[in-house]
Amino acid sequence: MTDITDLKELLEEKVALYNRPAFIDNDPVCIPHRFVKKQDIEISGLFAAVLAWGNRTSIINSCTKIMGYMDNAPYQFITQHADTDLKRFLHFAHRTFNTTDLLYFIEFLSWHYGRSDTLENAFVPGKRYTGSNVREALIHFNHYFFSIEHPERTRKHVATPERNSACKRLNMYLRWMVRTDNKGVDFGIWKKMLPAQLVCPLDVHVARVAHRLGLLESDKADWKNAELLTEQLARLNPQDPAVYDYALFGLGVAERF
Repeated sequence: MTDITDLKELLEEKVALYNRPAFIDNDPVCIPHRFVKKQDIEISGLFAAVLAWGNRTSIINSCTKIMGYMDNAPYQFITQHADTDLKRFLHFAHRTFNTTDLLYFIEFLSWHYGRSDTLENAFVPGKRYTGSNVREALIHFNHYFFSIEHPERTRKHVATPERNSACKRLNMYLRWMVRTDNKGVDFGIWKKMLPAQLVCPLDVHVARVAHRLGLLESDKADWKNAELLTEQLARLNPQDPAVYDYALFGLGVAERF
């Protein structure tokens, strides 16, 4: 492994470069940043995270389209729409995420917000999350999300550690909702979980960088490596290991490290 002091210095330098408002405009996180109401941020953020694979411009365009279909008031739409309002979604597609998937997400969100005033409760039903990391919260969300009648095809769009998925997009979503600092990117609007419990979002780019830095023995993007990477990052910052997602993402995607 790279000397831990040198490694921390490098990663902190990259965090400072990418964890700032200038990062927002060209990243899917720009979608929830268009809103102020908590539920609007939760809903738009979920779509931005779930659709976050492929070209970032395409991701942002697809999410912008969904928000437009929801009259740019997602919570109001989710809780008050009529069946006839769903016709506007009938030709939507983003890669393999299609109309069937989108309509189920809307159905689930409508059902959930009829029972709860925050999407945080879909991950943590109790008063406080006590897991060592978010593994059990992600598993709970997956079971809960598919606890009503659903199309089988939509399961591929909601990852779970039970399938050894790295759960990159959901971990990114949790980072947005849970992490809090004064930098202006992450929202920190969920309080049942702590930043120390987050798992660093891991995809092929981050896995490659982590492997090259000696943080991982392999560059495989799976749940086991997501946990291992987070454990390594916690040596540098035990209270907020996921903050280094900015550094690893920046090195892997922006700098092609």
